[in-house]
Amino acid sequence: MAESKEALVALLTETSEAHHQAFTDADGEDPEWPMWYADYMIDELRELLGAPLTRSELICVLLNLYRLHQAEAPDATWQGYYADYMIERYLS
Repeated sequence: MAESKEALVALLTETSEAHHQAFTDADGEDPEWPMWYADYMIDELRELLGAPLTRSELICVLLNLYRLHQAEAPDATWQGYYADYMIERYLS
């Protein structure tokens, strides 16, 4: 599981950095970021999790995780928080 978490955290970090780069003119601001993230990482995430995620499901998961992270663990890194959730939901 530690290997899976490390790979997920790396993918989320890479996605975040690519998104910020793509939206550099807006200082990374993008109200539709979950759609951009889903497009960027869906294929690799499916492979990492071995789950047949749809783009729509991933967008919903990302939105829910954003809200949960803010409410439950704002001091935790978001990448680790998201990775833990995905591991629990898809790899357990």
